Amino acid sequence: MVNFKFLPHTADIKFQAFGLELEDCFKNASYSVKDIISKDKIKNIEKKKINVKGKDFESLLYNFLEEFLVLFDSEGFLLGKVEKIEIDKDKFKLKADVSGDNAKNYEIESHVKAITYSEMFVKKENHKWICQVVVDV
Repeated sequence: MVNFKFLPHTADIKFQAFGLELEDCFKNASYSVKDIISKDKIKNIEKKKINVKGKDFESLLYNFLEEFLVLFDSEGFLLGKVEKIEIDKDKFKLKADVSGDNAKNYEIESHVKAITYSEMFVKKENHKWICQVVVDV
């Protein structure tokens, strides 16, 4: 189940994503970004491995989401599903296996220019994780 919501923002797009575990929160954040780019259901034809590091949870989330923009811009890869995700909470390292398809096969709603640190947070609240991200479109 995808667990995120879009929030009002003057110029860009802001969302919050949720999960009982940090990995679920990050996974749902990636689905939010995918949903901004395309509302289509993406086929899981191509597989990719993601490995990113950060200095804290916010930079780790930023680097994770930015990886999808790099793959989209450089290879036309559009995320379909996060197959597996592991986060080392002490070292701020993330490994993920993802699948998707070529973006040319889908309707593109918006082009995300960048993930931003504006209003970004990652925190545990009432036994669940929540993150907030603003993307520049």
